[in-house]
Amino acid sequence: MQAVEKFDLGTSDPLKEAIAARDQDVLSIVGNALAAQNAQLAFQPIVTAEATDRIAFYEGLIRVRDEMGRIIPAKQFMPYIEEHDLGREIDCASLRLGIATLSRYPNLRLSINMSARSMADGKWRRTLDDGLARAPQVADRLILEISESSAMLLHEVLIRFMAEMQPLGVSFALDHFGGGMTAFKHLKDFFFDLVKIDRCFIHNIDQNPENHVLTEALVAVAKQFEMFAVAEGVENERETAILQELGVHCLQGYHFGVPRLQL
Repeated sequence: MQAVEKFDLGTSDPLKEAIAARDQDVLSIVGNALAAQNAQLAFQPIVTAEATDRIAFYEGLIRVRDEMGRIIPAKQFMPYIEEHDLGREIDCASLRLGIATLSRYPNLRLSINMSARSMADGKWRRTLDDGLARAPQVADRLILEISESSAMLLHEVLIRFMAEMQPLGVSFALDHFGGGMTAFKHLKDFFFDLVKIDRCFIHNIDQNPENHVLTEALVAVAKQFEMFAVAEGVENERETAILQELGVHCLQGYHFGVPRLQL
């Protein structure tokens, strides 16, 4: 039998090295931006389905600026830092900026994204407690938004945290509803005030019968548990009309406004 020639590739893996270098670049960019306080919120409106010219609340989306002054959206760096300490730092920055914005605009309601991991982070909790102590009037206008997958990561801890926050008036939104791993049996234990139906069900809902049926079911579940239903990723009038017929309470998407750095 002819011997098979073996090549010694050593320990170097170019793909892994490239990925590691990219991740390190992201960590450096975000870390430097936070250290220089080069973070800010972009605001996207969520409108009422009943009257789409009326804004129900805004979502505050974190942005950082690199050393060249370029704005970097969260979707470009969160996947790389979510499990890193910088993920908690970003949540702290988002919360601090959100509370400051609510203090500045007394008629504003604002949702701020957070990770379940942040609930156990002392710095994030101090940011929340100190912010609400200095500006208690913002509590009933603050919405903490957590993704479905993150909610299930530490669902017992989240339930206790929500119970603690509820008397203060803080609201909670379940993001990407239907697109993650939430067991419906846990919905009755949570204190979510609203759910945001994942955009994968909203896209082409006027042309896709499956998306239509699934969205209708998710709206029914939300109503059963007395939660407002928000449709994410709405891009045109046809989708809007279908969602209004299905009884969605609020709508979010580029059709109603892109995230902007100024309110």
